[in-house]
Amino acid sequence: MADAPLPGRGLPQASAEVAASQARRTLLASLVVTAVLFVVPGGEIVGYPLLLISTYVHEMGHGLGAILVGGSFENLRIYGDGSGVALTGTSGGRVARAIVSAGGLVGPAVAAAIGFTVGRKGLWARWFLLIGGILGVLTAVLWVRSLVGWAVALGLAGISLAIALGIKQHHWSQLWLVFLSVQLAMSVFSRSEYLFARTAATGAGVGRSDSASIADALVGPYWFWGGVCGVFSLLVLAYGAWIFLRTAAGGAARDAAA
Repeated sequence: MADAPLPGRGLPQASAEVAASQARRTLLASLVVTAVLFVVPGGEIVGYPLLLISTYVHEMGHGLGAILVGGSFENLRIYGDGSGVALTGTSGGRVARAIVSAGGLVGPAVAAAIGFTVGRKGLWARWFLLIGGILGVLTAVLWVRSLVGWAVALGLAGISLAIALGIKQHHWSQLWLVFLSVQLAMSVFSRSEYLFARTAATGAGVGRSDSASIADALVGPYWFWGGVCGVFSLLVLAYGAWIFLRTAAGGAARDAAA
């Protein structure tokens, strides 16, 4: 006579299968919405705020890089043309200055990878949006110093908090987080030409690009360091996407059943 199944046996696998199914639907919905923005009339109007969000993440990458190496993050500005600048300070050496410059170049990819990793489960996504929304408000108060920047930081924080606190279903938090991650991942490619630019034109004027600033701090041509940051971004992004797709493919269910 076969043993009767223990109470609760199979529940972890069932839960993993639900997470995998939800992850698949979330990614599909995010990709569909993204594709629609490129084909429907007026889609560029919605795409404009998404461009500003990628700029915001880029400039925050510079600021957080400065804090990471023991420097200071003074402020950031975002302009209506989609450009931005971050004012940072560091008393460190050449490597520290290079890290600050590289922080903006790899920032969107790192943020997208984190979003994909956390976005595997709806509850994780809800908590991430809640904490991120609060930090976004603090960011606006502490560092943002332009009207467009405030609109982006507070708008992104407000939407994230509204979804996290106002909608009971976790999958809406998951959908919003994965959608943002998809947009940041796309910006890694759509704005990749900046990696190999010697100069950068922003609302504050024309200056050295981030790749050129890395070259100034270290040894080698600017395009080499742009390529290094590009490869790093792709590796980080691929890792985050792999983790998410592994869940969507049911890898977590297989692990639970093992």
